[in-house]
Amino acid sequence: MVSCGPSEKDFLRKIALTIEKEFRIPVAFEENHVDLNQFYNPGRRQYDANKLLSFIAGVSRDEFTKLIGLFRVDLFIPILTYIFGQAMLNGHSAVASVYRLRNELYGLKKDESVLLSRTTKEVIHELGHTFGLIHCHVSSCVMRSSTYVEDIDQKSHHFCARCRASLEEER
Repeated sequence: MVSCGPSEKDFLRKIALTIEKEFRIPVAFEENHVDLNQFYNPGRRQYDANKLLSFIAGVSRDEFTKLIGLFRVDLFIPILTYIFGQAMLNGHSAVASVYRLRNELYGLKKDESVLLSRTTKEVIHELGHTFGLIHCHVSSCVMRSSTYVEDIDQKSHHFCARCRASLEEER
């Protein structure tokens, strides 16, 4: 996991520990400073997730590493107004952003525990795609698609039995 911008190490450590438990693999994280200007779309006033994903893919160290870039900017892909994250299905790279996961964006009181929960679920979801998992219809499964932040709040950070079995088959 690469934090692309300032993040509290404790925040990243908690996410990494949950990823380790859910995927049953070791997780390392590092902070990286990236000039995001090249990914900014002034017409949309957002950052192009596809370009960021390509950039992160270029940072990948080896074919066995799954790498997710964690950003603090508003992400989009051309066909959607915004996204929480993006991944290469069966690939090595993913991106996620905490921007739309913050309560303050919706006029609510800042809540670090809610932000941590949402970010953890989004990171696990995107990494799930890198292991070949597709969207799930089980309401509590972390692989269920999330259009709104409330969708993220309603699911758990765990895989359902079917997604867990598929994940085990892929590894």
